[in-house]
Amino acid sequence: MFRLLNIEFHKLKHNAASKVLSIIYFALLTSIALVAAIKFDIGPIKFHLADQGIFNFPYIWHFNTYVAAMLKFFLLLVIVSMMANEYSNKTLKQNLIDGLSKKEFILSKFYTVVAFAAISTLFVFVVSLVLGLIYSDYDEFAIITSDLEYLAAFFIKLVGFFSFGLFLGILVKRSAFAVGALFVWMIIEGFSKGFLFWKLRDYVDEVMQFFPLEAMANLIKEPFTRLGAVRSVANQIGEDLTKDFSVQITDILIVSMWTFIFIYLSFVLLKKRDL
Repeated sequence: MFRLLNIEFHKLKHNAASKVLSIIYFALLTSIALVAAIKFDIGPIKFHLADQGIFNFPYIWHFNTYVAAMLKFFLLLVIVSMMANEYSNKTLKQNLIDGLSKKEFILSKFYTVVAFAAISTLFVFVVSLVLGLIYSDYDEFAIITSDLEYLAAFFIKLVGFFSFGLFLGILVKRSAFAVGALFVWMIIEGFSKGFLFWKLRDYVDEVMQFFPLEAMANLIKEPFTRLGAVRSVANQIGEDLTKDFSVQITDILIVSMWTFIFIYLSFVLLKKRDL
């Protein structure tokens, strides 16, 4: 595994675009901390976002993983460009000539996907822990360590999403077309959801949960209606925001299934393709 990872990181190290995108991605992850600096002082109205409880343990694990997951497209570009470069630079063919099997080649890409997801998860963990220790109203160990399943969900979500990008990169061979294909699939899922809502409104969630991007989105549900301030306002206007925000094992299994499918199909495509 480490030999295959070393090969991939050696390629990435000499790819300027991948380095720039990776730096931007982790810089944006770090910028989550800038949310704490948002303040509005308009006469008697004083608003400090950090005082609204978004950095309280354990809510911070939910909030930060949800926000960080929005930035995953930057690393997706690294993944798809990584595959595009294999074809354009002929490194794929050279790797196979040098003795790397097609199975090892796919595994090297998958290990890179897992490594990116793991580093991202660790990064979000550290940023969240630091912010929580600074701003949280609660510092009991039991509270700090509760809801850590959101980090596991974040990791699984990234692995699934990057595996999808890897499959598309192998399928179409060009990074721009691979990203375009992803957006086309997003539109397909959107139309499917709209159609189901029109025809089978009571079964929308039951059906859509099996679509790959919807399943990934379901892993970490939006955290905003979980805030006490939002719930208080909703109660005043008669809205019920009660919902289950927890990470569901069903969603984990579905995303894991899609991850396996994407990697397996990537291998099948590579195995059958004349290089």
